[in-house]
Amino acid sequence: MTRLHIFDMDGTLLAGSTASLEIARASGTEEAIADLERRFATGELDTRGFSTALYGVWADLTPAHVDTAFASGPFLEGIAEVCADIRTRGEHSLVITMSPSFFAERLAGFGFDRISASPFPAPPFAAPPDAERILTPEDKVRITEEVRTALGVRPEDCVAYGDSMSDAPLFGHLAHTVAVNGDAHIAHLAAAAYRGTSLAEAYRTGRALLEGGGGAPDGAA
Repeated sequence: MTRLHIFDMDGTLLAGSTASLEIARASGTEEAIADLERRFATGELDTRGFSTALYGVWADLTPAHVDTAFASGPFLEGIAEVCADIRTRGEHSLVITMSPSFFAERLAGFGFDRISASPFPAPPFAAPPDAERILTPEDKVRITEEVRTALGVRPEDCVAYGDSMSDAPLFGHLAHTVAVNGDAHIAHLAAAAYRGTSLAEAYRTGRALLEGGGGAPDGAA
């Protein structure tokens, strides 16, 4: 028997922030990105509209900007240790994010097995992203099912970690879910909740759900 751990990035692994906001700080485009984030939060923009707008805002974006944004991002503590523990147990880790692939792919350095993100050309952009390929919240369910099936993992052996409305479809789909610094959109859907700065502690909460207990299992990271 093996298990699958599914992680959101923005607001979850990247605590209190998003890839777009971190890239905005590194590239001096905070005002424009803050406006897009506001329009997305109010429903004026969906993920595809948001990503299409990023192409115009980041016309001068360089790989150095992205490197700086990732290096300075407020990531939770213990991410690499959690990935190592999952792998040592013969289990699997998956990140699903609607943010651009050129940022999310850097998460591989922590040790995640699989990363699914919105396909985006690498900066400097030679062309806009294909709007039809930008991920939506519903795609989190589709991707999870594709990976779960390919790995032979049962639904009851999956646990998802997320923080906001983009995780709602997946939280409604799986029984084992952990709201990590979650907002009001996700709190009522989560099987458990964690607030803090340690992914290891959130992971212990997820393992407890998988083990069917109320506390952290022995040997958890």
